[in-house]
Order: sequence, then C-alpha cells, then structure tokens
Amino acid sequence: MNEKLQKVLARAGHGSRRELEALIKAGRVSVNGVVAKLGERLEEESAVVRIDGHIVSAKAQEEVICRVLAYYKPEGELCTRHDPEGRRTVFDRLPKIRGSRWISVGRLDANTSGLLLFTTDGELANRLMHPSRQVEREYLVRVFGEVNEAKIRNLVNGVQLEDGLARFEDVVYTGGEGMNHTFYVVINEGRNREVRRLWESQDCTVSRLKRVRYGDIFLDKKLPRGGWMELDLKEVNYLRNLVELRPENETMMDETKANSSRKRERARSQKIRRAVKRHEERVSAPKGRSNNPRRSKKAAGEHGARNKTR
Repeated sequence: MNEKLQKVLARAGHGSRRELEALIKAGRVSVNGVVAKLGERLEEESAVVRIDGHIVSAKAQEEVICRVLAYYKPEGELCTRHDPEGRRTVFDRLPKIRGSRWISVGRLDANTSGLLLFTTDGELANRLMHPSRQVEREYLVRVFGEVNEAKIRNLVNGVQLEDGLARFEDVVYTGGEGMNHTFYVVINEGRNREVRRLWESQDCTVSRLKRVRYGDIFLDKKLPRGGWMELDLKEVNYLRNLVELRPENETMMDETKANSSRKRERARSQKIRRAVKRHEERVSAPKGRSNNPRRSKKAAGEHGARNKTR
C-alpha cells in the first residue's frame, strides 16, 4: 500500500475524493495519532486512521466488495447527508451497512426525480462522475414555451453557458399540448442544473425533470418512488468496466436475498402459529359458550332478560 490517503479512504467508502480532501484540509483526519496533510500517502495497512476521532477502515481494494444501489429519488429530497433544517435527504431511506457507507454517484436537484446510483466504492463513484468519462445520462423533461426546429438545432449543436459550451447528445420529442412539450434528452457531463439551463437558454422553462437512465442502467418501472434495488454482479461490473476498473468477483446479493427470504419465512411461520392458536382456543372453549368476552356478556344479558319476562 503506497497511495494517497484520500484515494484509499474513498475506495473504502468514506466519501468522494473531493469530500475527503476537504476533511484532510480541515484537520479532521489523522494517521497513527498525527493529523494528516493533503497529499500524504498511506504506506502501512496496519496504520490507524481516524476521521473526526473515530477509527475507520482503510481496507485494500481487493478486500472491499463493491456494491451499487439504484434509487428512485422523489421530488423534494435533498442530495446531502444532513440537512440543518431537518428536511428529508436521499440517504434517509437507504439500507444500513456495516464498515462502509453509501456514496451518491452525482446529484439531482431537489425538484428533480428519478434514477440516482449509490455505491460503497468511492473510486467507482469518482470515475463515473468525472466529465472525462462521458457517461450518458438520459432525462424525461417537460418544458413550457415555444419550441421549434431552430431551438432544437441550437441545443444539439451547443450553447454557451456561464461555465462553458454545453449541448444535448440527443433530443427526442414525445408529445405535447399547447405550450407544454415533453422530450427525452441525453447529456454526458452532468454539470449543475445543466438540463434546466440549456432549455432556459432557449427561453423555455422546465416544469418537470426525471432521470431515467445512467449509462445502460435504466430506472426500473417496478421501482416505487423512494424505493431502491441492489444491482447484480453483471450490472456492477458493467459500471466498473465503463470506467476502467477491475471487475468485482463477489456480490452481497445472495446474502441480501437470503436475509429477505428468512424474514418472509419468519413472518409466514408467525402467521401460521397465530392461526393455529386461534383454532385451538375455539376448539377448547366450552360448548355453547363463546371465548369472546364481549359476546359472552351480551349473551348473558339476553339470557337474563328472557328470564325476567317469564
């Protein structure tokens, strides 16, 4: 092991390189009790690394199992770990994991819904997000305004934004009514609010935006808003190959499925036991008498009333 500290920690799932560089600059990371410096290299596997005083794992790459989740982000959720105002974040619904944490592959605006990937491998997240990789993102977008061939041509050829030239790789019209139009659009950089800013440059306002694809990973139609599903080994290795990372040989999918199956079996067993118990109570109750206290009292009252009338 002889790599930069932020790279090792990112690969172990403690954040993106950018996030970890900020932590190191702030003096919140230490190695063997000494505050780390930006650019420092980790040379010993046995080194004790702490973030904010808590010991964290810095496992070598071959020891870490890369996991990826596909999450259907609803509108209104924030792409941050903690919100000072207490608003819901995309991390609130994700499954808990030990010895690592989920890292989001890019972000979506609060008002944007759709596919958001999470991984335990910081290096994978960093490469997928990097503009040089040119990974396609496809969106379903509804715009309000006048749209004509000239505007579409501008968007495909390229528009000068405040942070440089931007363009849609593809634009497909799917229908509309009046001044409302729906399109599928493709970008391959994922700059901040890029889709919205491109349409705004043509005097059109985005009224709805939903990401439906990241690379060749599509938003599953069966996935509910706020729901997640773990990608299988083939899909994980597709993403790793996309950014020139070695393929993963292990997966947690079997264990996850086994846990889910065990939970379903326990619930089924409990349901059967409750049904058997109810049956035994009915059989063991004295003949002609209900084992329901409310029903017994009512029956006793009626019996007493009949005696009085006699």
